[in-house]
Amino acid sequence: MRIEIWADLVCPWCFIGKRRLQQALSELEMNDKTELVHRAFQLDPQASTHSVPTMEHLAAKYGVSPEQTLEMMSEVTDVAATVGLDYHLDRTMTGNTRDVHRLVLWTQDHQPEQAQPLLEDLYSAYFERGERIFTLDDLRPFAEARGLDSSIVTDLFDGRDYLDSVARDQDDAREIGASGVPFFVFDRRIGLSGAQPMSAFAEAITQTREAR
Repeated sequence: MRIEIWADLVCPWCFIGKRRLQQALSELEMNDKTELVHRAFQLDPQASTHSVPTMEHLAAKYGVSPEQTLEMMSEVTDVAATVGLDYHLDRTMTGNTRDVHRLVLWTQDHQPEQAQPLLEDLYSAYFERGERIFTLDDLRPFAEARGLDSSIVTDLFDGRDYLDSVARDQDDAREIGASGVPFFVFDRRIGLSGAQPMSAFAEAITQTREAR
């Protein structure tokens, strides 16, 4: 089974949804029979390359106080804890995710066995440890930790490779009706929007298997 996942690396529900999907796959003993494919989706393609604290960004975006922003964050943090994630959203920064998507997509094409582990590293670093994942300097240690040649990563960022791929994934999302993320597509047969309960993922997996 091939499951495509449209997601943004700074979307807290995307990591939660991915974890719930993985739990469903484990429950159905489908981990070794499933290919997970990352698809790029930028929640804010116009975001600055200079990152700012997420708390400040959300407070300005929604016109709320710092206290209200913390309350919003705590609700998501509580949900994340139910799937074993230790979110610290008050430490996160907001920035442009174009380049981190490029790195994941490049890895998916050239060292596919490292793509999902790299994604897990990036999600965990960002949401659980408050690390930045936006610039070459931010991302080089993640690439090296997964055995990627640092010179290749530098060349990727110096050039324009995978810019078209990021844009194409975004266009594909619109074509299939994904206006937000996470969005999951099972064998191009069934679509599932949002960080649904594990039971919803299990049902989608089962229906996809039966439709073959």
